[in-house]
Amino acid sequence: MSQASRRRISRRAFAGGALSALALPVLAPRRTAAASFFSGALDATEAGLRPGAVEDQGAALSKALVEAAATGQPLYLPPGRYALANVTLPAHAHILGVPGESRLVFAGGDFMLRTEHSRRLRLDGLTLDGGALPLTSALLDADGADDIAVDDCEFVASGGAGVRLQGAAGRVTNSRFDLIGTIGVYLRQSNGMEVSGNTVTNCGDTGILVARDAESEDGSIVRGNRVSNIRADSGGTGQNGNGINLDKANGVIVADNRVDRCAFTAIRCFSSDSVAVTGNVATNSVDMAIYVEFAWEGAVVADNFIDGGNGGISMTNFETYGGRLGTCSGNVIRNVWGGPTFPDGNPGTRAGIGVEADIAVTGNVVEDADWGLLLGWGPNLRDVTATGNVIRRTKIGVAVSVAEGAGPALIANNLITEAERGAILGMRWADVATEELVDATVDVPGITIEGNRKA
Repeated sequence: MSQASRRRISRRAFAGGALSALALPVLAPRRTAAASFFSGALDATEAGLRPGAVEDQGAALSKALVEAAATGQPLYLPPGRYALANVTLPAHAHILGVPGESRLVFAGGDFMLRTEHSRRLRLDGLTLDGGALPLTSALLDADGADDIAVDDCEFVASGGAGVRLQGAAGRVTNSRFDLIGTIGVYLRQSNGMEVSGNTVTNCGDTGILVARDAESEDGSIVRGNRVSNIRADSGGTGQNGNGINLDKANGVIVADNRVDRCAFTAIRCFSSDSVAVTGNVATNSVDMAIYVEFAWEGAVVADNFIDGGNGGISMTNFETYGGRLGTCSGNVIRNVWGGPTFPDGNPGTRAGIGVEADIAVTGNVVEDADWGLLLGWGPNLRDVTATGNVIRRTKIGVAVSVAEGAGPALIANNLITEAERGAILGMRWADVATEELVDATVDVPGITIEGNRKA
């Protein structure tokens, strides 16, 4: 045999061997589904669960979780429907599923999944379906979780909340919440939670709620979520019906979220200090788009886009609750349609931006509102500046309080066009109290007006 022939045979042998090697996984004995999905996981079917079984498998799941925790393994749920209720998760629990295929269905009872004083909890790729059955808390109810991670899961048709996490640290990410009876994501007394990349829609009361029993440091981050179609089924005057709601939670960041069609407010910060609300898009809020209200101190509201609402941005409640100290900058606000007169006789909000105390309002653009900027309300005005803003197509460009007790304000270098009743007017509450002030020829004690342009 020639040397060339030997080389050709050698190449054919090598190629054949390579193809045989590639085929080996097909010819080899089939591995378990758990091993192929996640190395080292315990297959739930091997621990007694049966996909598609009609009966409640809560006891079998509880037993499988204890077995997996004892060996430090995740528990893998193969695709299928698992009816269950009243499952108490162990201190260490990690449940894996195939997104959209591994479905836990609430069978009715006191609760679905619950944990207390969890050390580590992981849910990946699961669907929790409440079947719209009555539920006192949430599909996942965790009280005291040191390290929790919910990722790529679905929470649907809950008779209560989607998840309720109290005293928890960790994250809820890349998950979907739909057809939720009360609150999509409910965080209480958090120890620094992250809520990011989620879709939260069709909730009865609130999309995402970050709350504390008393005003204190929270430090949660709510970023990059899509929140829409939030109702206020439980009623009230603003505590429900909000897309993202902070309740006495200090140090929270609310950034880069998309919030649409809320019965009240897209983003509400209630009695929460040191908050940053930046880069969000809010559309069609039936009440205010962004509210910073009641007993707050320190807020940055910047670079948000607002399209449609009873009002744009409100940073208020100085006199009664001490709400003060912040910046409102770089926001774009349009289509503020206003609302009806309230029962106490005060008008609906109607302002693109309304502020009261110790606030710099700069570099914003407001178009199509009754009042472009509302500086103060009655005596509630102190140390406010409004500089470098663009205000278009309003009834009043800048409305500044000149009521008895109102403090100082600076209005400078703003461009105001197509203001129907006036570019800058002094107000006593809702009533015009001065002639046009834009050219600074009329002296108003405490109010400095300079460099503005009316077109």
